[in-house]
Amino acid sequence: MGKKQTKMRYYVEDGETIDDCLDRMKKDGYIPVRRMEEPVLKEVKKNGVIEVEVAKQRICFEGKFQS
Repeated sequence: MGKKQTKMRYYVEDGETIDDCLDRMKKDGYIPVRRMEEPVLKEVKKNGVIEVEVAKQRICFEGKFQS
């Protein structure tokens, strides 16, 4: 079996709860050490000008491998 990465990022997918994501991490052998929220941006055309707006926040967990 290959060596596992010591750190890995897990994203909460659309239609998935935070608990589902944490369960997925636990199943893979990782424990959450940090929670981050990243903006998802989209381009919107207003009055002929393209502007960048925040579409939603994306939740990301950084996991540490537990041996």
